[in-house]
Amino acid sequence: MSMDKGKQIECYDLHDHPLVLVEDQGDDNEKALCSVCGEVIISASTFSCVHCNFHLHPECAQIPNFIFRHPLHPQHSYLLLKPPPELPYGGKACAMCKETCKFRFYNCLSCGDEFCLCTKCGVPSCNLIERENKSKYEFKDDGHQLPFIFLQNHKDELKRACCSWCQESLMGPIYVSVGCKIKLHPKCFHNLPTETAHPGHRLHTLFLHFRENNFFCEVCQKNDSDNLLYRCLACKFDIHLECIRPRPIIEANRNHEHQFSLLYKIDPFICNACGTIGRFVSYVCLTYHLQVHKSCTSLPRKIKAARHDDVLVQKNFLDKGEAGDCQICFERVKMEYGCYGCSKEGCNFVVHVKCVLEYDSLYTIIDQENEDRDDATDSSSSIRVIKVNEFGEATEVRHFNHEHNLVLEDNIKGDDDRACDGCMWPISTPFYYCSRCDFFLHKTCAEIPKIKHHWFQLPAITLEARNWRLCSLCDRLCSGLFYFGVGSNKFCLRCAAVPYTIKNEVHQHVLFFDRKCEGKCNGCGHDRRYFGAFRCKECNFSLDFACITLPLEVRHKCDRHLLKLSYEDGEDDPEQFRCDVCEKKRDAYRLYYCCSTCDNSVHSRCALGGYPFLKDGTTFSTFHTHRHGHLNYVGKVVDGYSYCSGCGEGGPCGYEGILGHIILLIATYTLKVLEKDWF
Repeated sequence: MSMDKGKQIECYDLHDHPLVLVEDQGDDNEKALCSVCGEVIISASTFSCVHCNFHLHPECAQIPNFIFRHPLHPQHSYLLLKPPPELPYGGKACAMCKETCKFRFYNCLSCGDEFCLCTKCGVPSCNLIERENKSKYEFKDDGHQLPFIFLQNHKDELKRACCSWCQESLMGPIYVSVGCKIKLHPKCFHNLPTETAHPGHRLHTLFLHFRENNFFCEVCQKNDSDNLLYRCLACKFDIHLECIRPRPIIEANRNHEHQFSLLYKIDPFICNACGTIGRFVSYVCLTYHLQVHKSCTSLPRKIKAARHDDVLVQKNFLDKGEAGDCQICFERVKMEYGCYGCSKEGCNFVVHVKCVLEYDSLYTIIDQENEDRDDATDSSSSIRVIKVNEFGEATEVRHFNHEHNLVLEDNIKGDDDRACDGCMWPISTPFYYCSRCDFFLHKTCAEIPKIKHHWFQLPAITLEARNWRLCSLCDRLCSGLFYFGVGSNKFCLRCAAVPYTIKNEVHQHVLFFDRKCEGKCNGCGHDRRYFGAFRCKECNFSLDFACITLPLEVRHKCDRHLLKLSYEDGEDDPEQFRCDVCEKKRDAYRLYYCCSTCDNSVHSRCALGGYPFLKDGTTFSTFHTHRHGHLNYVGKVVDGYSYCSGCGEGGPCGYEGILGHIILLIATYTLKVLEKDWF
């Protein structure tokens, strides 16, 4: 860059006054310190302020105000240039050189003071990234463009990692790739072979290659985003840096009592441990005649999975009496391949290896130390027994969610349409009730444990009472009791009681829960939830949690009989399918309620109402322009208030009142975003 003496620049990000280029300071003048990097300015030129003692190297005058995605801090986007800290109280250590940042430094906007870089470390790495964006990299040699940063000192987190080539601990100076995935000792970096032969691809030589996008390793059969790989340019055959290294024989370990031998084989093979295809590299157990993937040589012997209450044991083969369907995908478990089966005698629960180990959050490895631990999670009763009858049955109890004692009852009045305060379904015998206030619980709902295991997740779920919540499974606004799980999972009692396989009366085959099930629900036509649905393996039929938990019979004022849940194949004229409540067209391929005696049929929503599991009087905090503090839910139309104050329309099918409609318009769409701030 050419510079003219007396040139004036404005760097208001660095200094308030204009800066002037000064040539040849002379020996008589005291050498100035750069106000950005803190180094003595020994060059012939400097940018200086004529008003105050502020000086800059010419290169420091062009320092960027921010760095985008630094390789040592890829989790956040920006590092912002900040003014000098107030010493001695301020000043954080640079993440690269470990020196205290006494002058200007780069700081992560998201982490605060947790990640800092001095300008001496930040600017060179920033320049390297700029060169990377222009496809001009620092070369390992004349033929290979390998973007690496040399770190003389580095964070303790990197010292606990291993070299990507020799797998030894990273101590002392290292080379780190711009993507921060490859970390190498200087010796490994300089001795990294630029071309090599591999027994898995004997036709051509493999060359060291840099690739910006993800690639597929032909040896381990995995996609990866490492910057470096070995590639056959003719065949586009890619191998990880890790997979190109010579592989030792795997010694016997606690997961397998015999030794595995390395075998390179170009032809595909079927892994005897997991039953899936492998290529190029396999390991052979000559004692059991097993040929397996590298990863399958270390399969855990015992695991605890979400789908089963007992410990599962890894098995190489199955006996005839043990064969069955995988309890996750419900495809046949082949006897000649490995699987996981229940450790208890007489239990034929089996799952494919790939199915049960697919999600890390749905299983845990059982070590020898906790092998004898009791894994039962159902505990802590929800009630305290006050009185029992001559048969030992509890006739009076105290429930954790009610201040008064509850009395057991076996009779229901003919006009009583009360709902259970636990599951919000209509009350049925036997049930507990409070003689002093309007509180009812099914006997089964009152006796459920406060802590239990649920097949949907591995950790135990805990029973709690809430005014209302949005169930994570059926996606309905509900009152009553909820089971709370990991993260933000909340299960209403209806969903918590559903097993992972169920025979529903609207379908002739058994349905099982499949996390990968996509498309539209046959019951309501909505897109299935992100975590899957209950599907039939015999035909193309599936139901989401909201439809699988619909009551089989409901009562509605349009008919004197109970309406039964039904499903049609839609082979007749679709024009004849109309709802007898709202008189609108009814989809022939969706669930509905009907009375075969009176020939009435209604939408499921019309039969149940928009919020069938919200209790009247449920309080909602204000989240719109209404001037009062709270809204109380009203399930049925109130005289004089049949229109919504928000949109001016009547409630769905004329069945829900004003406040119910407001909740439909606002709460359903804002609850997920704001719920964590309300509670």
